[in-house]
Amino acid sequence: MFRARLNAVFAGADVRVCTAFWLFGLINNVLYVIILSAALDLVGPDVPKAIVLLADIVPSFVIKLCAPYFIHLVPYSFRILLFAAVSSWGMLLIALAPPYTDGGTITAKMAGVVLASLSSGIGELSFLGLTHYYGPFSQAAWGSGTGAAGLIGAGYYSITTTSIGLSVKTSLLASSFLPLVMVMGFFLVLPRGPLRKTGSPHHRDENLAYEEEHGDILDREDRGLLANPEERSTTSVRSSNPTMKSTTWQTRFVHDLRRSRGLIYPYILPLMLVYFAEYLINQSVAPTLLFPLYKTPFTEYRSFYPTYATIYQLGVFISRSSLPFIRIPYLYTMGALQCLNLLLLILQALNTIFPSIYIVFVLIFWVGVLGGLVYVNTYANVSDDVPEEEREFALGAVSVSDSAGIMLSGLVGVVGGVEEGLCAWQVGRGKDWCRRL
Repeated sequence: MFRARLNAVFAGADVRVCTAFWLFGLINNVLYVIILSAALDLVGPDVPKAIVLLADIVPSFVIKLCAPYFIHLVPYSFRILLFAAVSSWGMLLIALAPPYTDGGTITAKMAGVVLASLSSGIGELSFLGLTHYYGPFSQAAWGSGTGAAGLIGAGYYSITTTSIGLSVKTSLLASSFLPLVMVMGFFLVLPRGPLRKTGSPHHRDENLAYEEEHGDILDREDRGLLANPEERSTTSVRSSNPTMKSTTWQTRFVHDLRRSRGLIYPYILPLMLVYFAEYLINQSVAPTLLFPLYKTPFTEYRSFYPTYATIYQLGVFISRSSLPFIRIPYLYTMGALQCLNLLLLILQALNTIFPSIYIVFVLIFWVGVLGGLVYVNTYANVSDDVPEEEREFALGAVSVSDSAGIMLSGLVGVVGGVEEGLCAWQVGRGKDWCRRL
């Protein structure tokens, strides 16, 4: 019975497509995790780790904000080669720059982090756009791969530098070859038929010139990409007019801006909200969720945060792998639940409202589950709701959400001094555990 239901769930799934997109998600995100895991070793104890976070997320945010309006001009095959080369170059810069212990500066290392971030950002929006050609299972495999990146990336760095005993330089050098997996996945594993069948993504250009001359269609665009089917049908009929003239890049840019506006409320805002609350918890609140050691399974206070991070990543991996089994379209509801998690954990840091660390473990796991659910369901909703001819652009444009939420949480955490404020509150009440990390 169970095997029959499982076969029904995965009916129509192409193993090569699923394998390729799982590898894309894993490798595109794993370097980001490795860089954050190596933050202390990269900049030393005297430099705020938020510098590494911001260098790792701001370039990705900027490229995701801008690239959807021009990336269609670059073929996917060239994109894969480009961001594989850039991310490898970035990791080589990070690995080969002199360490701070030898008097080296962090400038070269941060330049490498920026390159890896740019590559990851353009990779995410490109692979999400590529799922448009390969169906829902490609999206599910991508989500699962990105979820696995958290566990594998943190585990890779910990095992290579601690268990195996490799130097930081050797560990980072080895990771610089990981982008080759994406290249092999695209050129050797992924079937190329769907891309060839669909042809060039520029087939919409002729429509734009016609729409520029007809205000009723532009009015439809002002309502975004979610116009009703009758309006979309009318547009499709009109777009077949052979007298349409070619569009200019200015017309396309204005057209794309109008399309983006319709994505903000249903998709971009809820995903950004969830990531803001999620990363504010991870960066600023979790380090202060401490208990007396005798009430925990730990022997030292520095063990709390890595454990929380592992539990969180496990929740993310499970939920990002759930798309074939469960769909939850209520994005704002899940966003509100994530904000509730933030509130509860801040209260826990202030007043210890939960007497057991195991309750906090469950909440941290739930934070990861909610974040992963909103991520995969947002893109699934885009695929369901947005008309096919606009879907590739929409998937890429929405990808700015998570980077925006992470960047905003980092700024709030640093400028607002959230972690420092919670720690000072605890110390003032005789709980100086946060000073023992």
